[in-house]
Amino acid sequence: MLKIGIILGSTREGRVSPQVGEWVKGIAESRGDATYEIIDIAEFKLPLLGEPGGDASGVAAWSQRVASCDGFVFIVSEYNHSISGALKNALDFLREEWNNKAAGIVSYGSVGGARAAEHLRGILGELLVADVRVHPALSLFTDFENGNVFKPADVQKQSVNDMLDQLIAWSGALKTVRK
Repeated sequence: MLKIGIILGSTREGRVSPQVGEWVKGIAESRGDATYEIIDIAEFKLPLLGEPGGDASGVAAWSQRVASCDGFVFIVSEYNHSISGALKNALDFLREEWNNKAAGIVSYGSVGGARAAEHLRGILGELLVADVRVHPALSLFTDFENGNVFKPADVQKQSVNDMLDQLIAWSGALKTVRK
């Protein structure tokens, strides 16, 4: 059975990515087509890549966790028209662990996190991660109450299922080319 990591892409205080990640995981687990796990980049306490003197003790665990997955769902918040610095740093720490895997993106922000998702697609392409077309985009105005309590519109569940359909197909196909 495929293993899909649901990566929480924000580490900021008061973040809503854990709420979104748990919602996606609930939908995903009801499908029975893969095993799904939340991967919170905040747990690994990765130092800034290339900065001297940082505590890199979490890097090996981060590498192992990513390597163990066949595909990913990135929960992406939009910060200044892009992904968070913490997510970019976490992506940059690894290379081969990402190669020949698939990813879906669930984004949120004032315009559904669309600009962050587009930036992430370019980064994933460089890491040899095939991102799927369907992209659930959650609005801070219609899918959150007061900007911090996640209450998704009903239509979003179907969007997540459509994304997962593509993710499972691509993750299975790409598993055949990995060594």
